[in-house]
Amino acid sequence: MNASDSASPTSADTLRQIASDAVAYARKQGASACSTEVSEGFGQAVSVRHGAVETIEYNRDKGMSVSVYLGQRRGNASTSDFSTKALRDTVDAALNIARYTAEDDCAGLPDADQLATEFPDLDLYHPWKLDVEQAIALACDCERAAFRADKRIVNSEGATVNVNEGTFVQANSLGFNAGYPSSRHSVSCSVIAGKNDAMERDYWYSVARNAADILKVEEIGRIAAERTVRRLKARKLDTMQCPVLFEAPVAAGLIGHFVGAVSGGSLYRKSSFLLDHLDKPVFAPHIDLFDVPDIPRGLASSPFDSEGVRVRNRRIVEQGVLRGYFLGSYSARKLGMQTTGNAGGNHNLILRSARTRTFDELLKEMGRGLLVTELLGHGVNSVTGDYSRGAAGFWVERGEIQYPVHEITIAGNLKDMFRHIAAVGDDVLVQGSRQCGSILIEKMTVAGH
Repeated sequence: MNASDSASPTSADTLRQIASDAVAYARKQGASACSTEVSEGFGQAVSVRHGAVETIEYNRDKGMSVSVYLGQRRGNASTSDFSTKALRDTVDAALNIARYTAEDDCAGLPDADQLATEFPDLDLYHPWKLDVEQAIALACDCERAAFRADKRIVNSEGATVNVNEGTFVQANSLGFNAGYPSSRHSVSCSVIAGKNDAMERDYWYSVARNAADILKVEEIGRIAAERTVRRLKARKLDTMQCPVLFEAPVAAGLIGHFVGAVSGGSLYRKSSFLLDHLDKPVFAPHIDLFDVPDIPRGLASSPFDSEGVRVRNRRIVEQGVLRGYFLGSYSARKLGMQTTGNAGGNHNLILRSARTRTFDELLKEMGRGLLVTELLGHGVNSVTGDYSRGAAGFWVERGEIQYPVHEITIAGNLKDMFRHIAAVGDDVLVQGSRQCGSILIEKMTVAGH
């Protein structure tokens, strides 16, 4: 079976018509306003372990979600059946829910003048014509490369090849009706080194809109192996305070905590450690942060947000100062502000620094401290900013990696951590919506045995 043969059989025009019909029916039934999203997609995942197929998974998803408004009362319902009767039943169900819902003066569609009217092609759709046999061969090549890279690789958790593509359309009663196809493909590998109580595991993966932009599978396997064997013979550390360098793959998580703190839901619920920080310093003065929705093939690129609101390039942080939030229409009204075109979250978030270094330069600048390559647990308090995570990585002396460490905890407060970023690496990874290099924090508490 070929992945492209199972791609969405419903044309974009048909999806637009379904969305338009749902909105028209809702208005006919008395809705004062209505919005809907109609989507259809396909996924194929093939996993191998020790050269044998472990799983072959297909998924075909389709659905319509509709929100209707009776004045300031909102109801929502969804269905996976595109028949006319099912669509109308879904709209009726949403209307029934709305009739019993309390009024909310912030509920409603975006303002009409906020809606997108231009829809640039961002090159987001690249079908991967990959049949199961080809996917199996790629996964086997990836895993084989990991075993071949180092004889200390003794076991495998497998290699996986994922193919995903789909189309969606959004429409509302203000006349908006637009959508686009997109794709996202990935290859990953996870292996184990050592034996008995001295075993270690690590992994690597690559993801892209276009399969041609994914790392060669042999490279993914090799990196997974190298990251695994370098963790062997890990030690524990004494409790201390020292600089901490977050390797790029985990540094992006720090930016994720910032996004959560300056997003509408956290702000209007007053559950953010960055309440009332607009136009105040939140990062070190050499840090800038940009929200960029129009990067061609970007993993978080889009011509409009999940409400149909036009998006724009924004500088969220300017020389360490917070200049903007991430708001949809509802949270913006709650805060007495305007939507920022971020219903659904951030777009491609790019961190830049006037103090950019190579990774080796970051190690030298740190001198003596902890390099973190893996984080464990969820010890982050979004209200206070208190940060405590299990970690593994490497101890650094005189600017050089000395030995691997594990079973440690790193602790601090995100407010302090952001304000005391000493430098940022140029080793930017594009594995998601948040793009940054490694991040060096001046000082944190490291708790060992």
